[in-house]
Amino acid sequence: MKIAIASDHAALDMKSALAEWLMQEGHEVADLGPANADSVDYPDFGYKLAGVVADGTAERGIALCGSGIGISMSVNRNPAMRCALVSDPLSATLAREHNDANCLALGARLTGIDMAKACVTAFLETEFAGGRHQRRVDKLTNPPR
Repeated sequence: MKIAIASDHAALDMKSALAEWLMQEGHEVADLGPANADSVDYPDFGYKLAGVVADGTAERGIALCGSGIGISMSVNRNPAMRCALVSDPLSATLAREHNDANCLALGARLTGIDMAKACVTAFLETEFAGGRHQRRVDKLTNPPR
């Protein structure tokens, strides 16, 4: 699977560790930055990640910042994105199964690397259930007026 990953400076170490692990697992990984620990603004990287997933360059995205909150908000500004901030494998599974999440957000200051890997695994291995969930997902993309 082609996965895009981006972070801010607070999640640089987690981003690097997850990117390396994902490549070892056989995935193609596009690391969208940042390249070093200099202070950056998470929206810049969230918008970049959203664009790459929304245009189909990557199948899924992983967004990381200190809490996961800010970067998930920036990713979700793109109407094609359904970025879910999770903290455990069950929430990652449900984000895919019920909400067809195409991006996973994690907080590097709140989640350890082993838990992050478990969340990413659940996110990548779970398929969207469709059915009764599809109409709800459609409303996320095309909100009623």
